[in-house]
Amino acid sequence: MIDILLVDDETYVTESLELTIPWGELGVTTVLRAASGKEALEIMEENAVDIVVTDIRMPGMTGLDLIAEVNRRWPHVRCILLTGHSDFDYAKKAIQLQAADYILKPVNDDEFMNSVSAAITSLRDEWDEFDKYHRLLYSRKSDYKILRENLMHDLLLGREVSSKALREQLEQYELHIEPEHPAAMMLIRLAGRFASMDQQSIDLMDFAVGNIAEEVLGETYHVWFSRGPHDCLVMFLQNREQAEESLLVNSPLRNVAETFREHVVRYLQGDLSIVVTPPFPFKELTNVYRKSLGSLVLSGPEEHKIIYMDMENTINKRPENDAAQALEELYKPPVLPQLLETKQWETAAAKLNAVFDAADQVCLSREYVYEMYLSVTNAFMYIAHKQGHLVHEIDHAGFDLLLAHQLIQSPEKLRRWAMDMLAKLQEELSDQEGAQSRRHVIKQVQELVTRDTGQDLSVKMIADKVYLHPVYLSKIYKAETGEGLGDYMIRMRMERALYLLKNTNKKIYEITSELGYQNPQYFSKMFKKHYGLTPNEFRDQT
Repeated sequence: MIDILLVDDETYVTESLELTIPWGELGVTTVLRAASGKEALEIMEENAVDIVVTDIRMPGMTGLDLIAEVNRRWPHVRCILLTGHSDFDYAKKAIQLQAADYILKPVNDDEFMNSVSAAITSLRDEWDEFDKYHRLLYSRKSDYKILRENLMHDLLLGREVSSKALREQLEQYELHIEPEHPAAMMLIRLAGRFASMDQQSIDLMDFAVGNIAEEVLGETYHVWFSRGPHDCLVMFLQNREQAEESLLVNSPLRNVAETFREHVVRYLQGDLSIVVTPPFPFKELTNVYRKSLGSLVLSGPEEHKIIYMDMENTINKRPENDAAQALEELYKPPVLPQLLETKQWETAAAKLNAVFDAADQVCLSREYVYEMYLSVTNAFMYIAHKQGHLVHEIDHAGFDLLLAHQLIQSPEKLRRWAMDMLAKLQEELSDQEGAQSRRHVIKQVQELVTRDTGQDLSVKMIADKVYLHPVYLSKIYKAETGEGLGDYMIRMRMERALYLLKNTNKKIYEITSELGYQNPQYFSKMFKKHYGLTPNEFRDQT
């Protein structure tokens, strides 16, 4: 749909053009007319005009003045000058104003139509490029969402990540979180009308709540928002100002948490239960998460409130009483994740029974039962994720916060579920020993490719490193991932190229060399085949 505006103080000119030009053949849907520059601007304020055809000499505002104003306010609009004055100065000024064309009166219809057609083609090319760019941007951000969520899950569940590796991942995923500085955390449970929504609607609400969090908190804090591994939303907050005297403090956190909840209630007509932690060292993340998650679950699914945790009771504090001692079996080596990882199923079952037997000897509060639940589910999630499974597909009930609230009513209920879940894990993982072995090979391959994106790797070189025949390796990689090994290697290089083009000032030939390509022209060809743009075109658009 193209809308065109004809501007001339001699109204018979615009009337004639409106009546004689076959606008439909050109793809023009709406023809608007104005008798002055001022009237043209008023029309453009009310209508989405794509092309302006204007006379130069008009009383008040000239056509050149009109084009200058249009360029300032609507830079996407194409402008064509129409005049009877074949003066070079006018033509030169039109070029300076980036007019699409310059046509002399009396108007030749064919010449006029050719000029308008060229402007329409230029517009559509620009729209196609804009659409392509934003599809690429959306695709990249969708990938980032998954990568960010996976990283958050790894950290919350206690995966050990070196400071260097963590910093690199945060930088690659465009997360402005500094592991060396304190952070605060909010755990959020959707409540009120959200609780009755289907999964698709909940996903939309997650997105909307995340947007509100960015808008309300983004000016003061770096925000990392995602869905956590235990079916609640998790948000990290870290001050934008990292001076030693400008760290997170509790009072502003109280204010922003209340403001954030008020915005969700007002704009989404739902409610939230929120647990707000005080600032904590990033290395304490898993411990703080476990404690704050316990507070969220124990608050009950019907309670809509904000809980502010006390730092002293959040980190490294375990009351010395019989209940706490009953749980010590959980933390004695070999711990449950180690037993599951080495598939010592009988020993793992014995350990669980020992923990629950000890719990039977004392009166445990729901908070301690929940600590048992969280430690056990973290172990189950760790081994399932490591073997490439999603735990909710194995057993949904134990990993839903609302159902978990029912599950932790007593240690005996938790024991029955834990032993049942252990049996399901053993069956699921034992049935797929071959698949596990193949996944281990795939993981090795992907680590090699990711680590050595700058090397001139080949399928044979990788096959030699994992002690397999190249043909067999290619076959199992394709079967397991759905992507050819060669295609994966190219994709990793192209993603690295995309990052270098966007985030560094390196020359194209430098990036070519860093990625292991010998020929910049070949690299440019591969990049365009992958993304639809040459490296230079992509860099010009970023």
